[in-house]
Amino acid sequence: MTAYLHHLETLVPEFEYAQPDICESMKRWLPEKRTRRYLDQIYKRSGIDTRYCICENLFSAYGNSLYGTDAADGRPRVPSTFERNQVYTEAAKRLSIELGRKLFAGCTGKFSPADVTHIVYASCTGFCNPGPEFYLARELGIPDSAERYTLGFMGCYAAFPALRMAAQFCEANPEAVVLVMCLELSSLHMQISSEPDSLLGNSLFADGAGAAIVSGREPAEDRNSIHFRNFSSAVVESGEADMAWTIGNSGFDLVLSSYVPKVLGAEIRDLVPDPDRFQKWAVHPGGRAILDKVEKALELPEQALDSSREVLRKFGNMSSATILFVLKHLLNSTDQPGEFLTHAMAFGPGLTVETAELDLRIRAAKPKNDRTGLVRSTDPVGSF
Repeated sequence: MTAYLHHLETLVPEFEYAQPDICESMKRWLPEKRTRRYLDQIYKRSGIDTRYCICENLFSAYGNSLYGTDAADGRPRVPSTFERNQVYTEAAKRLSIELGRKLFAGCTGKFSPADVTHIVYASCTGFCNPGPEFYLARELGIPDSAERYTLGFMGCYAAFPALRMAAQFCEANPEAVVLVMCLELSSLHMQISSEPDSLLGNSLFADGAGAAIVSGREPAEDRNSIHFRNFSSAVVESGEADMAWTIGNSGFDLVLSSYVPKVLGAEIRDLVPDPDRFQKWAVHPGGRAILDKVEKALELPEQALDSSREVLRKFGNMSSATILFVLKHLLNSTDQPGEFLTHAMAFGPGLTVETAELDLRIRAAKPKNDRTGLVRSTDPVGSF
């Protein structure tokens, strides 16, 4: 497969929340003793320090247009699906344009918006038409002839079909230049409920976006890149009922059972029969327990999932965008040049498992004492 990821950018909204503060807010809103004990457990074990959100004052009872309320008990109001989607429509358009501009600004003349022949946009947290990819193309000056595709409502694994589609376009047309973007605003679907699925989802999900340029052109010798080798899909039927995502009257309703890590841990070895082939790993950090189960089942070295754990710690689970953060961290934190066979994977409703074999081509390695490689809270945009 002759297709390369040439450039990658990530973006998070400007509002940052500390995980312990989120937990305390949830405990105020859900004061039952049993629920409070469960909240303490899942937040302390989450492996998350901070998350980002499109909404300011998310956990204040006042002053927030979406969840804010003047109710005597201080609990947030329950916005309708329509209200939540209105926020998505405006925010996704703004963030898509901002991320697109950053993407091409970092290409240092190698690619321009005028070169783009295809846009593949993935999101599961909102719908609008014209979609964010329409405004992205118009504002950046991408040709009207560029083909635009939206992959909707696929969940956390959607980046893989998006990248696979981009690679197939490049394989079919050597002149193709594909802009891939994954943008998720998961916080818009927060549900204040004592149901375990809601409590678990509220402890994990966050907002973020990633974008990449994919082309069949040979990458510049002085720039890091990713060569796509192959993609594959699988379904773990025993987990079908444990992960789902439906549209309700008050936002999108998540089914996320605590059994998902156990199911993946029991099945993942059959999906990756020869883990010793790979030097690097990019695993979607659906949660700390998932990473622990994958690491144990595949008998991976202790540091193999460091990039996944670091992204989870700093940003939480940003659904489909998260794996792009992990790939960027891998590219930016590798401290020696070379080519590294990498196994990437993500999980979503179904229970669907998407995987890819990649060659990480490291040309400009980071110094060993600089392993941050990603995003600082004072500068929420990162690139390689």
